[in-house]
Amino acid sequence: MIQRIVQDEDEARSIMQETFLQAYKRLATFRKEAKFTTWLYAIGLNLARASLRKRRRYDMLEEDKMDRLQPTFESGMHTEKFDFWNPQRLAEQNERRSLVHAAIAELSPDYRLVITLRDIEELSTTEVAQVLDITEGAVRVRLHRARLALRNLLDRYFR
Repeated sequence: MIQRIVQDEDEARSIMQETFLQAYKRLATFRKEAKFTTWLYAIGLNLARASLRKRRRYDMLEEDKMDRLQPTFESGMHTEKFDFWNPQRLAEQNERRSLVHAAIAELSPDYRLVITLRDIEELSTTEVAQVLDITEGAVRVRLHRARLALRNLLDRYFR
């Protein structure tokens, strides 16, 4: 979830470590009204949001995008699995994925978060409500509106 929010693997790992550190430091404040994982999600979400706010202050170049295109190696061996290469299918999947991610990025932060937590991270409505500190009804309304907005954004591509 954190990586989907900050869209930077290194930053996501750093936030994840900070999440566990904060959870450890605040373990005595855990009220056990919600599941422990929901509490962790809330901590991670808040740290990810803070990271985004901080990053927006600095207009940095994203050199890591080029790094992501490079092949990965571990112990001198190529680490990516190879499937039968079908360039047409691969191009269609990548384009579809890009369109969906771009459409999600166009949503307001509240809608983007509810879509990410409910549909991508597959948290329950109750867990999403606890993470975002809103009612389950508000989650359902935001999710419905977010899905409608996504449908409108993507309709021209998938008709």
